[in-house]
Amino acid sequence: MPKLLKGQQISNDHFQILDQNESEASLPEGNLLLHVSAIDAAIQANTDHNGQIGIWFDSADEPEMVADALNQFEVIAVNFPKFMDGRGYSIARLLRERFNYRGDVRAIGDVLVDQLYYLQRCGFSSFRLREDQNPDYAVEALTTFSTDYQTAADNLTPVYRLRHQL
Repeated sequence: MPKLLKGQQISNDHFQILDQNESEASLPEGNLLLHVSAIDAAIQANTDHNGQIGIWFDSADEPEMVADALNQFEVIAVNFPKFMDGRGYSIARLLRERFNYRGDVRAIGDVLVDQLYYLQRCGFSSFRLREDQNPDYAVEALTTFSTDYQTAADNLTPVYRLRHQL
């Protein structure tokens, strides 16, 4: 079972990610992440299904197309098809800042430990680790820096404002 990093805790990720074609078929039991193209099925499943239902965006998907339904889900995942694709960072910022989504924003796909700190700054709150990623290193990666020079979706006060608060 894939590992999930949320906060400073490592656990098993109990969500099954269904691809775009599987989202149209009958849903299996348990916690599911359905592709955003199946948003209507996901909303219906949210009332009929015995597990939790979340949605996931691919890096090319636009959250604007389902903005009114976002807060119906406790988990929204963003897929990184390869580590060099940075569009998921923008999706997380949009979810947090433009659409005021306060649930769990989860990074899935080709997520590297080196990126976790920056993903967190953009609004991600949990990370599905690849099988080859060391969970202990992942926890440490969230505290790579002690001070931030700029504001971000995590709303930390930048260092240049701290000197005026002393």
